Amino acid sequence: MDKEIQELNERAEKYSEKIRKVYSEISKIIVGQEDIVEKLLIALISDGHVLIEGVPGLAKTLMVKTLSECLDCGFVRLQFTPDLLPADITGTKIYDHKNISFKTVKGPIFTNFILADEINRAPPKVQSALLEAMQEKQVSIQGDTLKLDKPFMVLATQNPIESEGTYKLPEAQVDRFMFKMLMDYPTRDDEIEIMERFTEGKEHSVSKLLSSEQILEIQKFNQEIYADRKIKEYVAEIVDATRHPERYDLDIDGYIEYGASPRASLWLILASKAHAMINGRGYVKPEDIKAIAHDVLRHRVLLTYEAEAEEKTSDEMITRILEKIKVP
Repeated sequence: MDKEIQELNERAEKYSEKIRKVYSEISKIIVGQEDIVEKLLIALISDGHVLIEGVPGLAKTLMVKTLSECLDCGFVRLQFTPDLLPADITGTKIYDHKNISFKTVKGPIFTNFILADEINRAPPKVQSALLEAMQEKQVSIQGDTLKLDKPFMVLATQNPIESEGTYKLPEAQVDRFMFKMLMDYPTRDDEIEIMERFTEGKEHSVSKLLSSEQILEIQKFNQEIYADRKIKEYVAEIVDATRHPERYDLDIDGYIEYGASPRASLWLILASKAHAMINGRGYVKPEDIKAIAHDVLRHRVLLTYEAEAEEKTSDEMITRILEKIKVP
């Protein structure tokens, strides 16, 4: 086992170096937000989708666009609006008079990276059009099922402060996102750096560092990173505590309406493996689980009206669970 771990560590260090170069490249454009950038890379490595919530003007769109520019992959930005139709995303069939037959016209979803900007502005029909694509990596267009290109990643943004003209994302769709990340305002020093970087006429560009093949190779290796049985038991207890807090002597039973789904367990393991890889390790430690737990569980722990009335948050519940569950 020691020899296997050593080999995994060596491979993890090699991939970690490549990922860190992408991180540094993104930092040429994006000021601060180090944690968000790292989590985006973790999601990429884990082959997951990301929902970023933050007020307008925090460079959510710029961050995702910069990430795509560092990767030699296709990228498309979809501005979600109330009049958008499912066919505007997935594509449709049109009649070809010349050949006297219908032909399929693929929509913008047939690319590697999809930026779904202000996803909560689109009506439920359009939001659900993403469900099959995100989960099954395929799209159905009037009876034809078409596979999507790999890698495929949906990065969605939503604005939490403007409710007029928005549609709440269904829980089923939110659960398909690996991470839900909360983007906050930059610090005072970062804000000064932003002004200096973007108001003095300087050109900023990034280089393409990873190809589609290399990304798929890294994603495949991520599955091979070692997670001990005790780590899996630790994850199972954390997730179970969101469903049955009374079993773990947690006084939060009246605050949680629904606990995390089994997807939470899968993403906790995959994301912790990616976190270990970024740090040059071929095995998972409990610290890796703690580092990504809030982002994986935040949107999967649904609170009661009582909790919301008392202004409790799912992050508080997750913190209390992590403090209570014994670390292996």
